[in-house]
Amino acid sequence: MAKKRRRQRNRPHGQAPGTVRASGRPDESRGDPEPRSDAEPSRPRAARPGGGARGQADAGARSRAEKKEIARRQREDVRKIVRRRRAVRRALQVGVLSAVAVGAVWFFTRAQAPADIPQSAIRAAEAASCGDVQTPAASAPGGEHLAQGEPFTYDQHPATSGSHAPAPLPSDPRVYTEPVVETAAVHNLEHAYVLIYYSADGPDALPIDVVDELATLAASEDKVIMAPHASLEEGTSLALAAWNKLWECPAGVTGDQARTIASGFIEAFRGSSNAPEPNAG
Repeated sequence: MAKKRRRQRNRPHGQAPGTVRASGRPDESRGDPEPRSDAEPSRPRAARPGGGARGQADAGARSRAEKKEIARRQREDVRKIVRRRRAVRRALQVGVLSAVAVGAVWFFTRAQAPADIPQSAIRAAEAASCGDVQTPAASAPGGEHLAQGEPFTYDQHPATSGSHAPAPLPSDPRVYTEPVVETAAVHNLEHAYVLIYYSADGPDALPIDVVDELATLAASEDKVIMAPHASLEEGTSLALAAWNKLWECPAGVTGDQARTIASGFIEAFRGSSNAPEPNAG
């Protein structure tokens, strides 16, 4: 007797091998293929700089540091401006003070030019038969010093310029009763002093009352020295000397006339630029 063929069961149309049957069993005839996907697998994104809480904190710190640096530079700029202004102000102050100091020194040390002899002195001199004011030397440079103690003979008496002792007569006393060293007296003339010389003896001796009047004047004046002189020209009782200037009067001059004449001569030449070193003591 022939065997019966076993009929194959029909699978649902389109069911792939290995899929679950309607009965719930998997189809074990074929292995399940791995599922396919056309999309690329996702990659983790790189963290952006400054991203996240930490990045925000770093950015904030940098911002604060930049602000501090800007503020520091601004403060430094302000300090530089202040220092520059102070330096300019100090320079201006120093300049002004220096100019004032120089001006003050110039004002107080400048030597005035010789003045004109007052008319009152000229009239008194004419009344007393005095001569004119002389300029004995054609050239009278200063600074010609002798050695200490070196003798020197002058061509004219009293001498009004020329070589002289290295040291002048002291400013005090102003009135001498004995003749002074003439080489030292010429040094005083170089410093713009006025010397009042008079004859103390002989027929040309200046009357004592005139001597007293002139002594009172000399004692009250700066840069004025009075002394007797033993070698005045004949007929001269009173001789007023400044640097390279000479005014002579005879014995007939009165006390008032002598004082007026001497005062005018002092006013014209004492401390003036007529002398080579008027600002020296």
